[in-house]
Amino acid sequence: MRMIGWAALAAAAVTGVAAQAQDDLDATIVRTDYGIPHVTADSWEGIGYGVAYAYAQDNFCLLAEEFVTIRGERSMYFGPEGKVLHGSQEVDNLSSDVFMRSVIDLPRLRAGAGAQGREANLLAAGYVAGYNRFLRDAGTEGIPAECRGKPWVKPITNDDMLRLTEKQMLLASAMPFLPAIANAAPPGVPAQASAMDLPEREDMGVGSNGWAFGGDVTQDGRGLVIGNPHFPWQGPNRFWQVHATIPGKLDVMGSTLAGGPIPTLGFNRDIAWTHTVTAARHFTLFQLALDPADPTRYVVDGKPMEMTQRTVSVPMPDGAAPVERTLYSTIYGPLVAMPQVGLAWTDTMAFSMRDANSANQRALGTWVRIAQATNVDDVRKAVTETLGIPWVNTIVADRYGNALHADVTSVPNVSAEKVAECATPFSGLVASRLTLLDGARSECNWTVTKGTPVPGLLPASEQAIQQRRDSVANSNDSYWLSNASAPNKQLSPILGAWGEPVTLRTRANFQETDAVLAIGPLTRERAQALAFSNRSLAAEMVVDPLLSICKAEPAAKAACGVLAGWDRRVEIDSRGAFLFTSFWDKVSKRPDLWSTPFDPADPVNTPRDLNTQGEAGTKLLAALVEAASEVEAKGIALDAPWGEVQFAPRNGTRIPIHGGPGDAGILNVQYANPIEGGITPFHGTSYIQIVGFDEDGPVADAILSYSQSTNPASPHYADQTEAYAIKAWNRLPFSAEEIEAARQGDVLRIAE
Repeated sequence: MRMIGWAALAAAAVTGVAAQAQDDLDATIVRTDYGIPHVTADSWEGIGYGVAYAYAQDNFCLLAEEFVTIRGERSMYFGPEGKVLHGSQEVDNLSSDVFMRSVIDLPRLRAGAGAQGREANLLAAGYVAGYNRFLRDAGTEGIPAECRGKPWVKPITNDDMLRLTEKQMLLASAMPFLPAIANAAPPGVPAQASAMDLPEREDMGVGSNGWAFGGDVTQDGRGLVIGNPHFPWQGPNRFWQVHATIPGKLDVMGSTLAGGPIPTLGFNRDIAWTHTVTAARHFTLFQLALDPADPTRYVVDGKPMEMTQRTVSVPMPDGAAPVERTLYSTIYGPLVAMPQVGLAWTDTMAFSMRDANSANQRALGTWVRIAQATNVDDVRKAVTETLGIPWVNTIVADRYGNALHADVTSVPNVSAEKVAECATPFSGLVASRLTLLDGARSECNWTVTKGTPVPGLLPASEQAIQQRRDSVANSNDSYWLSNASAPNKQLSPILGAWGEPVTLRTRANFQETDAVLAIGPLTRERAQALAFSNRSLAAEMVVDPLLSICKAEPAAKAACGVLAGWDRRVEIDSRGAFLFTSFWDKVSKRPDLWSTPFDPADPVNTPRDLNTQGEAGTKLLAALVEAASEVEAKGIALDAPWGEVQFAPRNGTRIPIHGGPGDAGILNVQYANPIEGGITPFHGTSYIQIVGFDEDGPVADAILSYSQSTNPASPHYADQTEAYAIKAWNRLPFSAEEIEAARQGDVLRIAE
C-alpha cells in the first residue's frame, strides 16, 4: 500500500490499543532501513501475530492468492485453464486444485498438529490472528490495488496454515510431480493427459550456495556464515526479512517464506545458519502389480489389496457445475502416471509415490530449536533428533569458531542393497532422476529402524554430518563433498551420488573458496567478494581454447572478437557475457566437450580441457555462429553490457542485475527469462547474508535482491534491488539500541 495508507493504518492500530492492553495478543513492529520489521512480543502467539501483520503490510496480495492456491480454489476465481507457478513449473489451475484437495490430507494434518510442538502451534495460531487483523484494519481502501475488492480476499483459519506448511514440505518431492498425480486415472477412465517428463531438480525452483567458516580460518577466530539461497523472484517462495524477539526466550533475525512466522535461515546472538537444497531423494516410487481383472486392485506378497479412492470436487467460476475427479492411493501413497516416460497406468501395472515429507509436521518446531540455539551442537541435535528439516542442507557456524554441514533431512530408509534387490525392469530407465522399487513385495518398502520420529525414515546416524574448524560448503551437489580435502564416506544412494562428477558451480565454489583462504585468514570484505563472485568457470575453461580455433570459421570472426575482449565475468559492465551464455546453452551438455575425463580423485578440477579437435571443434564454432546470430536477431549487440541485457523492471525503470546462470560455473546465480529488450531474473540469488560475531553479538550484512515488497506502490518495492545492483550491503541492526538508531517511522503496536 502507499505510504499514506500504511501510516493511517499504523495510527489506527495504535489508537485502539489503550483499551486492549490486557488482551491476549500484543506485538510491536519497528521498521528499519529498507522496511525490515523488528517484531517484539511477550509470547510465541504474539510473535506470529506481529510477523503476519508485518508480512501482510508488504506482500498482502501475494499471500492472499497463496491461500487461494492451497485451498484448491484457483479454478473458481481464476478459471480452470489459467496457470499457476509451482517452483519453476507452470501448472494449470484445475490440476493444481485437484492436487491440493487430494494430496493435502487435512484431517491427517489436524490429527498430527501436536507433532509441531507447542511453540510452533502458537506461532501458527498467532499468524492467523495477525493476518486477519490486518485484513480488518485495512478495510477496502487499505488493500493494495492488485487485489482490492477481489472475492478471494478473505480471512484465513488454522487449517490454511496447516495446508500452507504441507505444501512447503512437499516442494522438493510430490510438488514437481503435481500434474502426474492430479491426472492419474485407471485405464478406461477419461483423464486429462499428463505429458510431463521426469522433473529435473530445477523444477523445484530452488537452489543455493552456503558456506560456514570456522575459527581456524577466520581473522577473528570466530565462526562466519555466508548464505546465498537461490530462490524464485516471484511468488510465495520469495524470501522476506524479519527480526523476531520474545525477551528472554527468542531473539532471531533472518528471512522466511510466505506464511513463515519466524526466520528459517538467519542468526541469533551465538549462531548463524543457512540452507541449501540437498541432492537427496525425499520419496520413492513403487511399481505396482495389478489384478488383471481390476486395475484398481494391486497385489502385495501375493495378496490383492483395494486402492483407496477419493473423489474431490473442484468449484468452477460463474456458478458452473463443479469438476469431480477420483484419485487413487495405495499403502505407499498416491498414484502417479507419466506415460510419456513409460510410467503409465495399464491393466497390469501402475506406479505409486511414498513421500518422506508427507505430513512432516516437525519442521517448524525444528526451526524454533535452531532459532534458540547457543552453539553448533544445539543445531546438530535439533536436526538429528527431529529429522524435521524437509529438503535442505543445514550449514551453521557459531561464535566459538565451530562450523557444521548437516545433510540430515526427512528421507526414506533405503539402502544401496535394497535399491539393487528391489529393482524392477523399469528402475534403470529412471534411475538418474528417481528411485523406483518393487511394490509387489512388502520387503521392498522402507526399512523401519527403531528411534526415528516416523517409521521408515533414514536415521540421522546414517546421514552426512561434517563438523570442522576450517570450512564447509555446499552448492546443491551431494553430501559427498562439503570440504574438498575431506570427502564424506559413501552412504545410501538415497542421499545422492558419490564419487561422480559435480557441477561447475560446485567446482567454482571450492576453487574460489580455496583461493580466498590462500590469501590469509578470512575477512568480511573477502567474504563479500566471494558471495558476489561473478566469475564464470566455464568461460575460463572454454574461451581461450575456442579463440585458438576461430580462424577456421570466418563467420565466427565478430563473435570471437567480442569474446576475446570479454572479462569472463557477469558484472553489469561485462561486455560479451550474453553471447557466451547463449553459446554455452548450446554446447554445455555435449558428450565430447572435454578431452580430460572426470577423475573421482580430483573432482574439483575434472573434467577439463576443451576438445577442439576435428569435428568437435567444427561443431563448437558452428554453435558460436548460431548463438551470435540469435543474439543479434533479438536486437542485442554482441558486446552489449550485461547490465543492459539483464535487468529488473521496476515502475518504469530498468535496474541492471549482475550474476548469471549457475551451469556456466557462476556462483552468484541468476536465471532469467526473455523480456522486451533483454532478459529478467526469475530465479537466483535472493537473501544474501554474511554473519560473524563480536563480543556483543552478531555482525550481519545482508541484501534481499528483489526487495521486501511485491506491491509496486511500496517504498520497499525496489530499494534493495537498487542496492543489489551496486553491491551495497546493509548492516543489519540487532540490539535494541541499534534498532532505535536505525528506526524509520513510528513504532506500531497492535493488540487484541
